[in-house]
Amino acid sequence: MNRRAIRNVSSTTAAAAGSITTAVTSVAAAALAASIILSPAADASARLGGVQADLARAVQLNQVTAEQAAKFEAKLAGRILGEA
Repeated sequence: MNRRAIRNVSSTTAAAAGSITTAVTSVAAAALAASIILSPAADASARLGGVQADLARAVQLNQVTAEQAAKFEAKLAGRILGEA
C-alpha cells in the first residue's frame, strides 16, 4: 500500500471514530435529559427543605444575612406552597 492510501485510510478511520464518539455522547446526553424531565417533581416540603439548607449555607458563608435569608425563604415558601 502506498503512503497516500495509508494516510486516507487513517484519516477516514479517525473521522469515523470521531463520529461514533459524538453519537454516543449525544445519546448519553439525551438519556440524561429524558430522565430529568420524566422524573417526578419533588413535593413542596422537600423543596422547602432544600431551600432552607441552601439559605443556611449562604448565611454560614456570609453571602447573605440571616434577615435576608428569612425574607427570601418566606417569599419562596409562599410561591412553592401556592403551587401545591
